Amino acid sequence: MELKSPQALRFGLPEEIVKEFFYEKLPPSFAPSIPELGIYRQEGDPTLFALDLFKTLEWLHDKDYPRPLGNEVCAIPVMLSVPDFSTEHLLFHFDGSPNSVELIRKFIDLFGDLIKESKATIISPNFIPKSKIREEREIIQLVTSNTKETSFIKFNFSRIGDFWSYGVKNDCTLLVTTKNYQAELAKVLFHFYQGKIWSNKLSFYLSV
Repeated sequence: MELKSPQALRFGLPEEIVKEFFYEKLPPSFAPSIPELGIYRQEGDPTLFALDLFKTLEWLHDKDYPRPLGNEVCAIPVMLSVPDFSTEHLLFHFDGSPNSVELIRKFIDLFGDLIKESKATIISPNFIPKSKIREEREIIQLVTSNTKETSFIKFNFSRIGDFWSYGVKNDCTLLVTTKNYQAELAKVLFHFYQGKIWSNKLSFYLSV
């Protein structure tokens, strides 16, 4: 499938690895490995880029450094998905920043029809300024009202590797985080998946 948007070409990855989707809201039948079918928004930018995680890593391991993922941050959400993609257990990274709030809201707008039966875990810092407590509560309520089961945990995770480790250990299937951590995530994946698949369950969703 020929890529339609110039943003997709900026990854520098082979076209067969990148799928672009134009849905305003993903249908329940959505599969990141299958090109978009049916009625979709053809005008404007894509709403999601989906990259096959293992094929991307295999391609990147032929390079000296994961530059395409580490450097290319665009406004369109990017998902690195495992072959057996699932929204069964979502892991939300909430850090109290405006980016984090907007990320979770947009994710739920896009994935709302896929997560009604999902379990969700929200990880937030131990300390949140008083000015951010209301937003934190609103995010918890938003996730709770759109998933089947939601838990909220306070951890002082400072690195994306901490979230990746938690997600792998707790059988999470999709980590939702901001693109502020894209370069760091690229390094984690590049090194930890070299020669070994540490998890065949965990996919990653990144947005600004």
